[in-house]
Amino acid sequence: MTKHFGKIASLLVGTSLVATAVSADAELQKVMKARGLSEIDVVRAAKTYNPTGVKDEFVVFSSAGQAGQVIVYGVPSMRILKYIGVFTPEPWQGYGFDEESKKVLRQGNIRGREINWGDTHHPALSEKDGKYDGKWLAINDKANPRIAIIDLADFETKQIVANPVFKSAHGGAFFTQNSDFIIEACQYAAPFDNNYHPIEDYKESYRGGVTMWKFDHSKGRIQEKDSFTIEMPPYMQDLSDSGKGVSDGWGFTNSVNTEMYTGGIEVGMPPNEAGMSRNDTDFLHVYNWKKLAELAKDKNNVKIINDHKVIPMDIAVKNNALFLIPEPKSPHGVDISPDGEYITVCGKLDTHASVFKWSKIKKLIDSKEFAGKDPYGVPILDMKKSLHGQAELGLGPLHNQYSPIDGEIYTSLYVDSQIVKWNYKTLKVIDKENVHYNVGHLCGMEGKSADPQGKYIISLNKLAIDRFQNVGPLHPQNHQLIDISGKTMDLLVDMPLPLGEPHQAVAIRAEKLHGHVRYPMGTNSRTDSIHEGKTLAGQERIERNGNKVKVYATVVRSHINPERITVNKGDEVTMYLTNLERAQDEAHGFTVDHFNVHASLEPGKTASIKFTADIEGVFPYYCTEFCSALHLEMMGYLMVKDPNKKYESSQKMKMQTMTPAQFKAEYDKTVATNTATDAVIQSVVKFLKDNKFDKHKVVADLVTDAFDQYNQIPAQKKLADAAVKAGDMEKAILHENMIWQLMVKTADVGIRAKDALVRLIATKQSSAAAAGEAAFGEGGCGGCHVIGKVSSGPDLTGVLSRHENAEKWVKDFIMNPEKMYGDPYVKGMIDYFNLKMPNQHMNEKETKNIIEYLKWVDQNANLF
Repeated sequence: MTKHFGKIASLLVGTSLVATAVSADAELQKVMKARGLSEIDVVRAAKTYNPTGVKDEFVVFSSAGQAGQVIVYGVPSMRILKYIGVFTPEPWQGYGFDEESKKVLRQGNIRGREINWGDTHHPALSEKDGKYDGKWLAINDKANPRIAIIDLADFETKQIVANPVFKSAHGGAFFTQNSDFIIEACQYAAPFDNNYHPIEDYKESYRGGVTMWKFDHSKGRIQEKDSFTIEMPPYMQDLSDSGKGVSDGWGFTNSVNTEMYTGGIEVGMPPNEAGMSRNDTDFLHVYNWKKLAELAKDKNNVKIINDHKVIPMDIAVKNNALFLIPEPKSPHGVDISPDGEYITVCGKLDTHASVFKWSKIKKLIDSKEFAGKDPYGVPILDMKKSLHGQAELGLGPLHNQYSPIDGEIYTSLYVDSQIVKWNYKTLKVIDKENVHYNVGHLCGMEGKSADPQGKYIISLNKLAIDRFQNVGPLHPQNHQLIDISGKTMDLLVDMPLPLGEPHQAVAIRAEKLHGHVRYPMGTNSRTDSIHEGKTLAGQERIERNGNKVKVYATVVRSHINPERITVNKGDEVTMYLTNLERAQDEAHGFTVDHFNVHASLEPGKTASIKFTADIEGVFPYYCTEFCSALHLEMMGYLMVKDPNKKYESSQKMKMQTMTPAQFKAEYDKTVATNTATDAVIQSVVKFLKDNKFDKHKVVADLVTDAFDQYNQIPAQKKLADAAVKAGDMEKAILHENMIWQLMVKTADVGIRAKDALVRLIATKQSSAAAAGEAAFGEGGCGGCHVIGKVSSGPDLTGVLSRHENAEKWVKDFIMNPEKMYGDPYVKGMIDYFNLKMPNQHMNEKETKNIIEYLKWVDQNANLF
């Protein structure tokens, strides 16, 4: 391996860097030996490693199962990026704790009951022409039949819709190829109405079905009044897929328990698992949703159940819009090929995958060539005449993902704990890869769209067993990333997911996602409209109407305005909070102790909290997001008094009164500090203007944010001057201190803007200089040396031109500083700074890199 590194280094970068490459190789060999790693281990690690600042090619949206959320992570790094609150409160984002998100959660109430838990299963990305467009994400709740819509502009849940006729729904969510509808299939058959029906009436009163939720793609909302349900027999409908290309306009939903068995262990009957898998086949439901959508517009074609349109089976059959095809028993998925021609179904209790062909199915439908009808009069197509063929894959085939290679498909084998690559056209197995353990769904890169990308497959394994550190009986589940770019599959890395049961995931190219970095000022993020409580600087106020108190507040580094709120016990308090920040990633949080409320306030966002002040006392409120150097000071007090109580003031501690001369001295000192601080700010402003900061948006945003702070200073200065004129020096000092805080916040953002601008306009660092800067920081050099200014130690700008044979001088001083304490120049520095350069035990490579970094500093000395 060392030889290879040396040759490659010589050929690519020349002999000057060979030593660096060889040194890196030696370090690599050392790490490999210490950790017992093979060369292929290192290659796999390199395939998934993202250096700092490098972003992933794909973004994955995974269900979080019983956590009721969505997990977002990147590929190939497998780094978790976010949890999205959906059906379950999520405190970090204030989801379920602020009023706006509570309204979204309450959309999911069922029969007037609050439901604050969900079992997320199948996420789906919105589509245009069968391709993912990165606009919207839908996901279902199996436990309570609901669909949620997430806006991928800000990764927030905007809508929850409860199914009015289903009692459970596993088979959702699936977009049609132009996002006209979202398919949600019933799971366990039950009466559509909300009345009691004995289990003995199962065949007569219990029903299955598929709901077609009308979706407004431009607004990202389900239109309930334009949605409808297709009544189906009480077979337990399972997963679905929408046709695309040649099969667009049709839906496909498989089923279990066509036996219509209802169990009864308690009365001596065999359990469900025996009775529900007795038949050799179950049914694939095939339905023309496009035709049914037109039929649903006529009131004569629908029944209204729970204020929802239901198309009866006989209407669907009469209009040649509903058919059944036998499929291997206990199937758990149906997947349509990118062109819409092939339909793959896997039965958990069969070793085969069955591939149906749409052109054959359509021909049978058009010619009305049926093999018979089921007990409910639904036409049955002949299985053999509908099949393209079957492929022997292994034990427990479940789910499929497609690749960009014609005919290539990947299938999970639950029992064998394998992924199998095969061709659904030739029906030939190509490759298999072992996984750990009991894989359920697979996630390909846009692998169920009309434009699959290949490259990777993620195996969503149900069991981890011995893969990770023991954390008790409840183990994480294991998502395993597999490289499929080569001739054979290669398992790269494991990722434990310790949240719920991540059931299914979908992946999209990161370049298709265009998330906001801030909201228009005063936005209600759940409705995407301007919030009624939008409050700008200077508009903060407290309004009372009887026992209802409304607080219009702002948050910005580093204060909450107002900072004191006094209410009466029993008051209903609503606080509207607007984040005035414009800088990216400057979120604030807000809570009031004891009152179980929380809000997450991203830049520009307005959110509200509501609570009853039902207990007397003093309650701090504060920013929950560590946002600045003065974060701990970003707080205030809610004081709740009992209006029926008479309060007597406690004896106040007598404080020493300062003399007028002392007040004047304190005031002069504070003003002098502010003047000096302002000089620093102005020097930063000059640098930014001189270097045309406005050409760089990320810097311009920071500058705007800095001036938001700085522009508040004149008002404070006016108040300070007025206090001086009135002889109230204590008040003048307080206002001058507020000016200092505003200056500190201005300087904080301004210096960040300057640093960002320097990085943008400076010459590009070599890899050695970058490594040297890292060593400079990690070695603690910055504790004494600040580039561009004298600090606890001398400024190192120009150090390489201050000495003869400077590189050797600097190298010797870094590696053995104590040997040079007697040097007249060094002694002079020690005497001046009253500090000796410590030995940071830098090795030769680190020292050389630091010298390269100092060369880079000198090249850009005008910027520091």
